[in-house]
Amino acid sequence: MKIAILGTGAYGLSVALMLNEKNKNIMMWTKFQEEKDLLEKTHENYKVLPNIVLPNNIKFTTDMKECVQDSDIVFIMVPAGYVDSVSLELSKYYDNQYLCLGSKGIEQDTCRFVEEVVSKTIKTKKIAVLSGPSFAIDIANFQPIGLSLASKDSKTRQVLKEALDNDYLKIRETDDVIGIEICGSIKNIIAIASGIADGMGLSDSSKAMLITEALHDIKELIHTLGGNKKTILSYAGIGDLLLTCTSSQSRNFTYGKLIGSQVDEKEILNYQQTTTIEGLYTLKSIYKLLKNKKVDMPIIDLMYQIVIEKADINLIKKFLREKL
Repeated sequence: MKIAILGTGAYGLSVALMLNEKNKNIMMWTKFQEEKDLLEKTHENYKVLPNIVLPNNIKFTTDMKECVQDSDIVFIMVPAGYVDSVSLELSKYYDNQYLCLGSKGIEQDTCRFVEEVVSKTIKTKKIAVLSGPSFAIDIANFQPIGLSLASKDSKTRQVLKEALDNDYLKIRETDDVIGIEICGSIKNIIAIASGIADGMGLSDSSKAMLITEALHDIKELIHTLGGNKKTILSYAGIGDLLLTCTSSQSRNFTYGKLIGSQVDEKEILNYQQTTTIEGLYTLKSIYKLLKNKKVDMPIIDLMYQIVIEKADINLIKKFLREKL
C-alpha cells in the first residue's frame, strides 16, 4: 500500500511517523523546493518539529503527481487556507484513492468546512476527517494519542482506521463529519479566549468556566447544523478543548495570552505574521457563517469583538458574569 501525504508541516510529519509503524511506502509532498531539499538531506524539519528524525524510507517530492500516483490513501495535512488550492491540484491526479483530511477550519469567503471544500472539487464518498487532542511533538514522540475519525462511508473508516491504528494511537470512529469539523475548527477560537483569560490573570476556576460555557455553545451549534450533540464528548470535542485551551504549547492559546497580557501591539502582530494561528483564520469565517445562518453564539461574538474589532478584553469578565 502506498500512502501520500500532502503537507510537510509538523502535523503531516508526525502523522507520517505514525503511519510508518505499519506501512513503509510513504511519500510526502511540499510545494517548497527548499523544504524538500532540507528533508531529503537531513530527514528532519527542525523549524517545525525539532529533534525528530524521520526514517530514510519516507520520500519527499515537490511534484504532486509523483506523490499521489499509484497511492491508495491520500492525507491532506495543510493549513485550512490552502486546502482549496491543494485539492484543485490534487483533482488533476486523483484516481479514486481514500482521502483523509487533517486540516481544520472554515474557508473565509464561502464559509465551507474543509470536507466541503474538498468535496466541491473531488467527487467521492471515500473521504474522512481526522481530529483530536494531539500536539505534533507528542505524536512524533510516540505518546499515547486518541483521535476521532469521521466519514459517512463505513468502508472508508475501516480502511483508514486500519492504516492508522497502532500501539500508540487509538482511533474512535463516527459518521458525524459536520460535528467533528465544528469541534476541530472552533476549539482554536476557544483556545484564544482561554489564552486571553490567562494573560489577564484570571483563575483556573474562571478559565474552566469559560471552557464549559464554550462547550455548551459548541454542542448547540453542532445540533443546529445537523450534527450529533454527543460528538462534543469525543476526542475531537472535549478532548481537544481540554488540550488546546489549557496548554502553552498551543499557538492559539499563546496568541490569546499575548492579547490578554496587553503586550505591545507590534509583538502581537509579529506573532501573527510568523506563526500559523488557525483560530484567527477560523474566527472570521465562523462569525460570518453564524450571521448567515442567523445562529446566536455569544462566545464567538465576544471573540470577534476583542480580536478583530479590538474591543476591551475585560468584556470576557462581563461575559462570565452574565446570568442565564
